[in-house]
Formats: sequence, C-alpha cells, structure tokens
Amino acid sequence: MVDAPTMPELPDIEAYLHVLRRDLVGREVNGVRLKSPFLVRTIAPPLKSIEGHAVSGVRRIGKRVVLEFGGFVPERFVVIHLMKAGRLKWRKPGAGLPGKMGLCAFDFEHGTVIFTEAGRKRRASIHVVEGEEALAHLDPGGVEVEDLDADGFHELVSSHRHTMKRTLTDPHILSGIGSAYADEILLRAGLSPMKRASQLDRDESGRLRDACLSVLGEWTKRIQTETGAGWPEVTAFRPAMAAHGKAGEPCPQCGSPIQKIVYAETETNYCATCQTGGTVLKDRSLSRLLKEDWPRDLDAWQERLGRGSGGA
Repeated sequence: MVDAPTMPELPDIEAYLHVLRRDLVGREVNGVRLKSPFLVRTIAPPLKSIEGHAVSGVRRIGKRVVLEFGGFVPERFVVIHLMKAGRLKWRKPGAGLPGKMGLCAFDFEHGTVIFTEAGRKRRASIHVVEGEEALAHLDPGGVEVEDLDADGFHELVSSHRHTMKRTLTDPHILSGIGSAYADEILLRAGLSPMKRASQLDRDESGRLRDACLSVLGEWTKRIQTETGAGWPEVTAFRPAMAAHGKAGEPCPQCGSPIQKIVYAETETNYCATCQTGGTVLKDRSLSRLLKEDWPRDLDAWQERLGRGSGGA
C-alpha cells in the first residue's frame, strides 16, 4: 500500500495516552537513553533533566504525545511527535534499543518505553519545553471536533477552499485526523474526498460532523478494547475499516467496489456509488496515462476491468 506505515491518528494517539496514563503516571524516570541527539529538537532544558522526576500527567496536542512533569517550576513537558513511522513500545526494565529502529528509551523501575521509527528517514522528534506558553507554541492550532457545535463546525470547515480530504487532514484546521480516518469519515458522511469544503451546505456539514464524532469515537474505543492490558499496535490498514485500504473490495454500505486515487504518495479510498454519484475520480498518474480512455463512471470502470481480465 502507498501510505504504509501510516502516521498515528487521534484514535491511535488516544490509545497510547490510555496506556501511558495507566503505566507511567506517578512513576519516576530512572534514566533516559538517547541513541541520536538529532531526535531532540530543543537544547534547554535537556532531556536528561527529567531523570529522577515522576510523570505527573499525559495529554495530547493534535497528534503529539505530551508527558507532563509537575515537579518543576514552571512545569516541564516532553513532547513526542511520532510523525509517520514512529511508535512507542513497552518492554522489560533495561531493554535494549532495537537495531536501526531504536531512537530513545525511557527507563522506569517496572519497565521501559522504547521510542522507535521505521525506515531511513528520521522525522520523529522530541521537544522539551517549560511552561504552558512554550507548550502552546508546538500546537498546530487545529480544533477538536468535539469542541465545536454544528454552527461552529460549519463555519470553520466551509471557510476553506481545500478539498474535503485535505481539509479534514490539515492539522491547522482540525485536530488529530489523518488519511485513514478521513477516508472512513467521508464514506460515512457520503461526501466526495474531492468536494470543496467551501461548497458544503448545512446538511452536508452536519453529516460530516456526525461522521467525525462517530468514526473517531468508535475507533478510539475499539482500539483500546483490542489493546486490553497490553500496548497498542499502530498499523496502516485495519481489517474492520470500511474504505481505507480496501480498494477493489465491496463497500459495506452498497456493495460497489471501493476505488483508489493517489496524490503526493497519499492514498485515498472512496465509494463511487455512495460518495460521488457513480463518478470515478481521476487518479493523477493513471488519468494522465489513459487520457480519453479514462473511465468516467463506475459502469465504465467495471467494464474496463472486465476486458482487462479477459471478461466480456
């Protein structure tokens, strides 16, 4: 799949927060092991300054995990941005950092949190800051959907001319939503990922808000339930998803095959029947290649697939 691994989104981050609160709050950091100094993007205070201090709380800013240390004045925060391929894992006390993927370890008496990142690109980061004002500077500014009433949501979303997919995933507009859950939300709302947000009417923005709340809420509960007493495993595609990663499989709402388009290495999955009135959206690379042969609707698309596989 194009966008595997995927950046952890709100339900995944909330799952991390759940286990971090359960296993770390009130526990003292015995030591910090840092493989690469480039992971930490701030100079002062140093990351090792949290050694000997207990985690007093855990919170989320967008898709960032924040560890709070209230034993300092002002309060100190360790802000972990997993980016696309970063993950947090719980291991036995003193566990070693794994090969090329290991970035950092936070040692506690009862276990170790290992911060890893897959792939060659190092995009994950840690910031150590003091005080709420400094912490606020790391907030991209996106609003939590649950903090908006219907009017506020409509006003915010419809004020942008981006496509619906881009609007949902822009961290400066809405908080915590990425590619995977945007696909799920738009299918449930019955909206095209390419529709302009500025063109939303009140009924459509109401359906979109309801879909955001229900999809994010359901998946947050589901992942935490599946995690149980362990730690969450963040994956690019979940079998129970309705649209994301399901290209070619039947839409659970209508049975039509889920479609796929790719822009800037990001995959978007949608149902032509439920979301675009039967129109097959143009994939940037394939539509340029096929030009006038690009199938304009679902019937033409299925007919072309039939010809390509030896069908009628």
